[in-house]
Amino acid sequence: MGTNTKQKRNKPMMFFRGLVVMIGGFIAAYGLEAVLIPNSVSDGGVTGLSIVGSQLFGLPLGVLIALLNLPFIWLGYKQIGKSFAIYSILGIASLAISTFLMHHIPTIIVGDTLLITVVGGIILGFGMGLALRNGGALDGIDMLAVLLSRKLPFGTSDLILILNIFVFIFVSTVFGLKGALLSAIAYYIASKVITIVEEGLSGAKTFKIITTQPELMVETIRDRLGRSATYNEVYGGYSNQKFKEITCIINRLEETKIKEIINEIDQAAFVTVYEVAEVKGGSFRKRNIH
Repeated sequence: MGTNTKQKRNKPMMFFRGLVVMIGGFIAAYGLEAVLIPNSVSDGGVTGLSIVGSQLFGLPLGVLIALLNLPFIWLGYKQIGKSFAIYSILGIASLAISTFLMHHIPTIIVGDTLLITVVGGIILGFGMGLALRNGGALDGIDMLAVLLSRKLPFGTSDLILILNIFVFIFVSTVFGLKGALLSAIAYYIASKVITIVEEGLSGAKTFKIITTQPELMVETIRDRLGRSATYNEVYGGYSNQKFKEITCIINRLEETKIKEIINEIDQAAFVTVYEVAEVKGGSFRKRNIH
């Protein structure tokens, strides 16, 4: 009975998040079609590859965005979870359809190189940030970077940068060196806007949780996220009561999920969150997230 009530209570929030993710895709598509692409400026990641492919082969941009992101959606489902995959499908579908619908809209800026990169980057980053903040993604390269960071001695942000270097080299074959450099600048600006909107582009975060149900909390985090956690014994300054404080480090794509878990198990839990610049060492086996 309690589980059914929680599911009913969560449905409006899930619907709202899905809607915001789709709006994020719409905004990102506007930045591409009304500012960047008409001025021979691309994006990074899978979207950047799709733009180049569209220019080379004359295929609709939306079709390429949808097709090239399919394997990354599957990757997101296996490594991050079902809800993340669903939200990402909504966001990527919104981005793909919106680029098709906006393909012939008037260009709002022409000729001013600085303004093109700044405005285009801001619009694009705002749309992508909305999607990430609400549990989805508009580009599969983030998911690939998260997976590779678990197997290589590099952080997620480093791998996103490395992967995009190859993307912009590819972009230069169509838009030239100038177009590739402008694309890189626009992507950098977009990444900073994502940081502001989503609060943490590519780093990890430490969650410290004090709850009355520490064992259940750790077990659920392990089962749903595949993340391990540690305990510290802490004492209340006023009551002198002993508690188990949980420490768990997650990547940015898992933040929404861990907040849902905490709220589901103990809405009164005391939670502090810290930005983490780099994580090394340790190991755990991923499980499918329920």
